[in-house]
Formats: sequence, C-alpha cells, structure tokens
Amino acid sequence: MPRSALVIGASRGLGLGLVRELASRGWRVTPTVRDRAKAASLVQLEKDNPTGIRIETLDVNDANAVETLAARLAGQKFDLIFLNAGIFGPAHQSVDEATAEDIGRLVYTNSIAPVKIAKRFSAQVAPGGTIAFMTSQLGSVAGNTSGGYDLYRASKAALNTLTRSFAITLKDTGVTVLSIHPGWVRTDMGGDAAPLDVATSATGIVDVIEARWGSKSHAYLNYKGEDLPW
Repeated sequence: MPRSALVIGASRGLGLGLVRELASRGWRVTPTVRDRAKAASLVQLEKDNPTGIRIETLDVNDANAVETLAARLAGQKFDLIFLNAGIFGPAHQSVDEATAEDIGRLVYTNSIAPVKIAKRFSAQVAPGGTIAFMTSQLGSVAGNTSGGYDLYRASKAALNTLTRSFAITLKDTGVTVLSIHPGWVRTDMGGDAAPLDVATSATGIVDVIEARWGSKSHAYLNYKGEDLPW
C-alpha cells in the first residue's frame, strides 16, 4: 500500500514541487488549492497521474471551507499532512507602517490557520505518521542576527511557537511533528535571486520527512535535515 499525503497549499511553487516529488516516489497525494482555475500545472499533473493525485479546493482562512473539506475527506487516513500555505505579507515589512488589517491577515494565514487545520485533521493521521509545517529559518528568534523582514519573521516565529504547543498535545500519539525551512528558493515569494530551485528544495524536504519517519518527536529543521535554533 503506497503512503498517502494531504498537502495544504499546492497550486504553485514549493507546494507544487512537493506534490511532484511525493508522486514521483509513489505516494498518493491529495493537494489543495484555493482556485483550481489558477493551478494549471497542478491540474496537468493530476491528469498525468489520475490514480495518484486528486486535487481538492480549500481557502485556509475560510472556516466553512475547512469543514467542507473535512467532510469530503472523512474516514480517510493520511501518512503525511503537510501545511504549506502561507504569504509574505506587506512589501514594506515595517512595524511602523503595519496596519491591524496587515497583521491580522499575515498572522492568521501563516500562524493560526496552519495549526487550526492540523488540529482539525490530526485524527486522520495514520499510526506512526507525520504532520509537517512549512516554516522558515527567519522564524528563529535565536538565529535572528541580521534583522529585516520583521513582519514575516514574526509570523513564522508565532507559527513555531504554536506548532511547539501543538506537538506537545500529540506526544503520546506516536505522531511525528516537523517544522521545516525549505531554504531560499526561487519562487514568487523567494524571488529570482534565490540560490535554490524548487526541485532541489522539495527533494530535500521529502528526504527529511522520510529520514525522520517514526521519530515521534518535534524537530525544527532545514531541507538538508540540519537542526535550527529556536
């Protein structure tokens, strides 16, 4: 029986890369997108692998949409649930210029929604399975020696804190929880100057997931499997 994965946020970039990499290793993958019409590459991937990939629709900030997806997937078990969806936030990244609306959307999307969704679907993780969160090394408080990207940093630091608390609630379940930094990747968010391509990062991330399989603990790692300081 092939392993199965639910990938939240997979229309493009790293999410799409993860779906492609998992499928290439024989996983059955259920990726989610906000708008199927804007996910042409993923739709083509589904057409090329109709038994291994099935796209679902989800806006991570819409509680009703989360419940609708939960109803559609009721009874299914997943070896991996990967929470990938996220945003960069306002271009200025300045505390001085931030508005309540800016911060509300950024923190809810990057910090609150992933953990809420993980909690909602945690009972559907197969025994010995993994829940993974796409975080960033910018969320490391100890590792912040340069400053910059202040609002995005704060949202990922909040995600790391919430994920840590969530992992504690699962400590007796045998579920592994991973917070993974993908590296600086050439995506719409990462920009053209980034040194890594999506395939390299996605391959590393899946390697890390498989290497940590069954560890039953929480780790904060990069795509090479190296531990990051909290």
